[in-house]
Amino acid sequence: MFLDTNVLVSAFATRGLCADLLREVLVKHELVTGEVVLRELQQVLIEKLGLPGQAVSDIIGLLRRHKVVPSPEKTPPVSLRDPDDLWVLASALASAADVLVTGDRDLLAVRDKVSDLVITDPRGFWTLLRKT
Repeated sequence: MFLDTNVLVSAFATRGLCADLLREVLVKHELVTGEVVLRELQQVLIEKLGLPGQAVSDIIGLLRRHKVVPSPEKTPPVSLRDPDDLWVLASALASAADVLVTGDRDLLAVRDKVSDLVITDPRGFWTLLRKT
């Protein structure tokens, strides 16, 4: 399960669905992320949320204990408004994960154009987990 930056930010910054999803993935599934996501996550946690450096280091360290995909060399042939989203999508595809969980509307909008990966929002992923 590849978790996008926005899902991870929500998981670490608040209680609720994304925190529950992260716990579920850590306990029962393989957590996958990418260097692209870790860099973005670190930046958001420090610059936007103002978390202390040690807390951010602990979070990144926790995620690094699981599968981390190197930054991809190229992006998929999909059109997205934000070029950074293409790198997240490329990372998810390179990871061979079954599912990309994201709250990003642009990534959700291309789910029908990417055949090798289920792209869903956190609520959809929670529903998927409950069915299995």
